[in-house]
Amino acid sequence: MKNIVRGIMMFSALAGAVALGAQTADTTTPTADEVIAKYVAAVGGKDAISQVKSITMESTMSVMGNEAPSTTIVLDGVGRKMETEFNGSKIIQCVNAKGGWNVNPMAGANDPTPMSDDEFNAAKDDIYVGGGLYDYAARGAKVEMVSKDADGYKIKLTSKDKVETVFVIDPTTYFVKSVMRKGDMQGQEVEVTTSFSDYRKTDVGFLMPYAMDIDFGGQFQLSLAVKKIDLNKTIDPAIFEMPTAAPAPAPTPAPAPAAQSPSH
Repeated sequence: MKNIVRGIMMFSALAGAVALGAQTADTTTPTADEVIAKYVAAVGGKDAISQVKSITMESTMSVMGNEAPSTTIVLDGVGRKMETEFNGSKIIQCVNAKGGWNVNPMAGANDPTPMSDDEFNAAKDDIYVGGGLYDYAARGAKVEMVSKDADGYKIKLTSKDKVETVFVIDPTTYFVKSVMRKGDMQGQEVEVTTSFSDYRKTDVGFLMPYAMDIDFGGQFQLSLAVKKIDLNKTIDPAIFEMPTAAPAPAPTPAPAPAAQSPSH
């Protein structure tokens, strides 16, 4: 069960690393910045991306044969919140510009709990609708081309907090095919890879993946099927703030002793 919960939490972080895809072609071997520039230009350029203020996504997560409804909300530059219903419990992962928090009843945490620094540093770029590669330099990150082979362009992004993420970009379509990051599975470091497919055009022309599969070093897998995506819905920023834990109920006072009739 702990593997399932860790999987849902890590899925939330990695699924946010890519938001948009593209369709162009190139036969040369460009630099990392050239690939990223083509990626941005192919989805409409910075002007088009800046017009997307929010993403609301309804999905179904498949975990070990069980299906769990999930909702993800991103308000650009403000926050990202993912809620998943699993076995009657609601698992929440939320990150904003200042920090992050989780609710995980399956691990005995019914009240909101702050993320660790490592969790927050890995998830903090998910609040941007353009994904981890978009405008990366402005957030203090660096990129390098790792390799180009039949699988695609492999670009490593290193955040200012030293979190490394490897993006594989298709050299024909310029879709992000997968994202890989180191993760923890029962105390063991594993490569956590999220693969993206079934790109579809949204109402405003952006391409987004409707199918995502995550693999924890071959030990555990889960997937997400997107049912509906809405762009630019009005989102209250307050939903990304960690709520205060509900106070414990006051003890019920003991009933007063019954009055005794005076004796004669």
